[in-house]
Amino acid sequence: MTDITLSRRQPSVWWGAMIICGTVVGAGMFTLPVVMAGAWFGWALLLLLVTWGAMLLSGLLFMRTSLHYPQGSGYDTLTKDLLGRGWATLNGLSILFVLGILTYAYISASGPVYQHSLNQVGLPISTAGAKIALTLCVAAVVWLGTTGVSRLMTFCVLAKILLLILLFGGLLTQVNLPSLFASAPEGERYWPYALGVLPFCLASFGYHGNITGLVSYYNGNKQHITRALLLGTLLSLALYLFWITCTMGNLPRTAFPAIVQQGGDIATLMAALSEHLHVNALALMMSIFSHFAVIASFLGVTAGLFDFIADRLGWGNSPTARLKTASLTFLPPLIASLLWPHGFVAAIGFAGLFATLWAVIVPALLAWKAQQRFATMPRSTLAIGLVLLFGALNILAWLLSEFGWLPGFGSA
Repeated sequence: MTDITLSRRQPSVWWGAMIICGTVVGAGMFTLPVVMAGAWFGWALLLLLVTWGAMLLSGLLFMRTSLHYPQGSGYDTLTKDLLGRGWATLNGLSILFVLGILTYAYISASGPVYQHSLNQVGLPISTAGAKIALTLCVAAVVWLGTTGVSRLMTFCVLAKILLLILLFGGLLTQVNLPSLFASAPEGERYWPYALGVLPFCLASFGYHGNITGLVSYYNGNKQHITRALLLGTLLSLALYLFWITCTMGNLPRTAFPAIVQQGGDIATLMAALSEHLHVNALALMMSIFSHFAVIASFLGVTAGLFDFIADRLGWGNSPTARLKTASLTFLPPLIASLLWPHGFVAAIGFAGLFATLWAVIVPALLAWKAQQRFATMPRSTLAIGLVLLFGALNILAWLLSEFGWLPGFGSA
């Protein structure tokens, strides 16, 4: 995302890494140990590492392609030029669907949370009012540009890390290593549950909508962008590994079916962990943590959606043009959230499939075409092949799950 005012000094790699980490690690991290319980710790560890590697590769491929175009050129411009209008339309619809649904989901889910918090401090406000206020605040930051997003992202990410350590750091000293690495019960195997976890892992490393913004933010400095992507995704991976180690190391695998059957949400998981946590004011700290987690992901997702819409419509980067782009970015999801506050549940299941297209397959195809057209484009045939294989596995996993051909752990 290009700023309204540009600083002459090259921004630190840290700011870009915080945008990536803040986008990747949100409240959705709480679902990881629940969906991974069937495959258990060994497979969960392997799947997270494989997904991190594949998603980092796809991000680097897309970044290398972006560097061959003028700064400000977005996803739609690259796809249209290299793959044609058909691919650009399909890819554009998938991006709008995934980022739009996620924006809608964050507004819908966070409205009641912020309403409750504001009411507790003596500010009476309705759920609709809380949604509108939150959306306006986030929209203002995104309208200002990458600098505002990165600064707020850094604050949110550091707050999340501190709260994670305060809340769950003690659980690391209580990890039951024999339970983490135990063999599967007699007559059962872990691996049949592993493939179904893959789409959840992919969704946990989605940041590709922010790459073109980083290219402009760092003025096309390949080294800075690469380091930001590497540092941001590595930090995200470390947080995920910390979280699944704390949860699976303190809750036996047999405890997760009950969690799944009660909805598998944050409240249910925290209730199961509560007897292992020795933290005063647990509810308050969890509430604060969820606020930072939602805001960080909300900012990252909407910044990516903003960049895509701006590129697609070509309105420019003036304050008025950015205001029009922000209106299209935030108003439709906000209105939908006010009219249908629970409607995203039916559609969110398809988000993983569409994310495979625009965050995995299309970046690989763009890099393939770019290395044929541009002599300065590094040859990355092996990386492209690995990323496409990863995408194919995710589509296969989604189809098998959708048709009920994969086992579900703990489902009623």
